[in-house]
Amino acid sequence: MSTSHHGIEPGSWDLYGATFVNGGVNFCCFSRHATRVELLLFHEADSPEPYQVIHLEPKQHRTFFFWHVLVQDLAEPVCYGWRMDGPTDTRESGCRFDREKLLLDPWCTAVCDSRWDRQQAARPGDNLDTAMRSLLVRDNYDWEGDQHQHRPLTETIIYEMHVGGFTRHPSADTRYPGTFRAVIEKIPYLQSLGITHVELLPVMAFDRQDVPPKTAAMGLSNYWGYSTHSFFAPHPHYACNVAGARDEFRDMVKALHRAGIGVILDVVYNHTAEGGSDGPVMNFKGMNNEGFYHLDFLDRSQYRDYTGCGNTVNCNHPLVTRYLIDSLHYWAHDMHVDGFRFDLASAMARGEDGNPQVHAPVLWSIELSPELLRAHIIAEAWDAAGLYQVGDFPGFRWAEWNGHYRDVIRAFVRGDAGLIRDVATRIAGSSDLYEGRGRLPANSVNFVTCHDGFTLHDLVSYNDKHNQSNGEDNRDGHDHNLSWNCGVEGPTDDPQILALRQRQAKNLMAILLLSQGAPMLLAGDEMLRTQGGNNNSYCQDNDVSWIDWRLADDNRDMLDFTRAMIAFRRRHPTLRRNRFLSGQPDHEGGLPDIRWHGLELEQPRWDDADSRVLAFTLAGLDADEEPLHVMLNMWQESVRFALPVIDGRGWFKAIDTFDAPSVRPPAEQPRIGQTHLQVAARSVVVLEAR
Repeated sequence: MSTSHHGIEPGSWDLYGATFVNGGVNFCCFSRHATRVELLLFHEADSPEPYQVIHLEPKQHRTFFFWHVLVQDLAEPVCYGWRMDGPTDTRESGCRFDREKLLLDPWCTAVCDSRWDRQQAARPGDNLDTAMRSLLVRDNYDWEGDQHQHRPLTETIIYEMHVGGFTRHPSADTRYPGTFRAVIEKIPYLQSLGITHVELLPVMAFDRQDVPPKTAAMGLSNYWGYSTHSFFAPHPHYACNVAGARDEFRDMVKALHRAGIGVILDVVYNHTAEGGSDGPVMNFKGMNNEGFYHLDFLDRSQYRDYTGCGNTVNCNHPLVTRYLIDSLHYWAHDMHVDGFRFDLASAMARGEDGNPQVHAPVLWSIELSPELLRAHIIAEAWDAAGLYQVGDFPGFRWAEWNGHYRDVIRAFVRGDAGLIRDVATRIAGSSDLYEGRGRLPANSVNFVTCHDGFTLHDLVSYNDKHNQSNGEDNRDGHDHNLSWNCGVEGPTDDPQILALRQRQAKNLMAILLLSQGAPMLLAGDEMLRTQGGNNNSYCQDNDVSWIDWRLADDNRDMLDFTRAMIAFRRRHPTLRRNRFLSGQPDHEGGLPDIRWHGLELEQPRWDDADSRVLAFTLAGLDADEEPLHVMLNMWQESVRFALPVIDGRGWFKAIDTFDAPSVRPPAEQPRIGQTHLQVAARSVVVLEAR
């Protein structure tokens, strides 16, 4: 250990984390029940031993429940960690102090995990040699005038992607594969696709070792990142330089903003990487276990698990609420993030007694925060303990991943009958879920695929999940996928089945982009990326999950179709309404905003248990926009639709998923001269009136 030592002063209790101040660095953390606190300083991020251990005397370094010290003359980067001692009667108090465990600063903005050993952190006793280190780097970042992308949610087209998997495959041909910098290299592709926002799977520092033992024994790791341990620090493995991870993330955000693309983060505030009673001690357990987590009422050594991940963050404890809000403010203000998607957000609605609250303090604090007023806030409105709040999530501004939309559209496209009324409701923005509570179509984030489940290719290629490679004997992942393999399970050379799968994929993509609300695409679906039937690739940091960029050429037709559909949506404001459709004209002398049909005009077969067809006519949002007529035929045979007559206009075919090309620009659209149109089996047709 080095003999050099820094002088200390009492420091301040109201500067959380580590903060550069005149004369040195102020360190501060919260622990109500700690009886002994030490700050450890390291020469390097991966140094096995500290060069100075500073013992904090309560009379000088404790104010209320905050422990603080100012350390003089520290040079950056500052590498440090905490140790705390206190009660260990976990059954009664819920405290889990271990005086030998090195703890991360919950407010640290950079983390090094090069020596990390999760198993050693889960055992009692010293883990100094294998613990993570907190880093502090002075913040001198130049945003160069960067501004948030303040685009209304109705105007968004969200692209859900994994920072690592987007560029890690050799075919990505990037200089820094799997990093924030590599995403910058792919911005021209994102621009050409036409999306408005990327929604990034977790980028806050997470534990890659957090997988079941059998999965770990197979050499697999936590890939998705739903195992956060540091809520202010970017994930170090997405950076080329650990100490510079924060600025590399900002470089990516700034470059995306320059390209007109917003950034939404998938955030995990419902649980942490520390797991249950057999999980590691990393930070919160060793400082404030009894307040930070939901604990069993009768035996406080056990965790109440509403997330399926071993623990649940006690989000509505006042100090925890403040911590989480501070984290969001940091990412919005200091990192210029444009919005957040909250994983298992219903767990955040649970009060300290575990019951859901209509006025959950943390959720309303997020909704009403001036710092977050123009940020998109999107809830995955369910948890793993049966709480399902789609259409009923607390608050008004919150958008929701619309699981009803996903299920209904999947079932309809695979050919399930009797869904016409529900299909119309989903396409029209799910007014049954949102209108009665004064909410808007933008409250519905529509999707048919996401990271959790089948890709679009696999949704039309597999009836069953195939997760054997995850090491959990195919027990993991969803069983209720509403998928259809089109006649053969998995790969096939049959040209008819391949053509049907291609058409089914187009049908799903077309309906998604023709629906009111905010559409979300899964990265790689536009080029028909496959996971070989794996619908739970959380541990597959390999070819299973990575995007193979050769598919952009192999499946050029699907890529071109997706680009054209996005452009079509962006060209038609009537598909992006901020109010629910009413059946009344939008302006004097205009057409009704929507009219519903079946095979005959004005005769939708709402209650026909065998029906698999639906049509509707959308008026232009103003007099200059062309009306649209949409026909959906999910029957196994072609059918004949009647066409409405609009005075002074004719119908031109813009989209036909049975045709090639499937989307045509206005100058190339054939005119439809007859009063009826034959629509091929399992296909979507859209006409424009001019």
